[in-house]
Amino acid sequence: MQSREVPYFSQWESPGMTLPLLAEGPSALHRDPLWRRWAVNVCGMACLKMILAARGEIHPTLELARACTAYGGYVVNEGDGTIKGLIYEPFVRFVRERFGLFAETMTNVDSATVPGLLCKWRYFIASVHPAIRWPEREPPSKGGHLVLVTAASPGEIRFHNPSGHVRQSQADVALPLASFDRFFARRGIAVGF
Repeated sequence: MQSREVPYFSQWESPGMTLPLLAEGPSALHRDPLWRRWAVNVCGMACLKMILAARGEIHPTLELARACTAYGGYVVNEGDGTIKGLIYEPFVRFVRERFGLFAETMTNVDSATVPGLLCKWRYFIASVHPAIRWPEREPPSKGGHLVLVTAASPGEIRFHNPSGHVRQSQADVALPLASFDRFFARRGIAVGF
């Protein structure tokens, strides 16, 4: 039997961290220099990764983040290691030039218009408060995190949440439009092929 070459991808951003993670648990991530710096800033790249995977392309999240940084989508402060972003307009230019995606920054978006928006665009990367993983709670503010809206009707929005903590708050999350609106910052990026 002839063996086929199969590419390997670790589930961690630094494959060398696999054993420490298995031995020590999630606290080992704090020692991972690749993940520590980017962990709270890659929700937009995770959304992009899902969009690209839907058309059959798989890209490492941090590779996407670094490439987007070259376009100005992130600003890295080398002094203290902080990262500012995702900055929408450079991201839009990045996905257009690098992947041939159609994209547009949108502001002042009423959540009731999202179903119509998805008639024209395939996806909407929406700015929501990260507490959307607990939709029964009242968020302290709106925005600060990105989710990938994949479907919407006049009464409901479906999305993938890159930072969901359990299955019900990760993939194909369905929320009533009014619940989603409590977290939604009325801005985002519309994306199509």
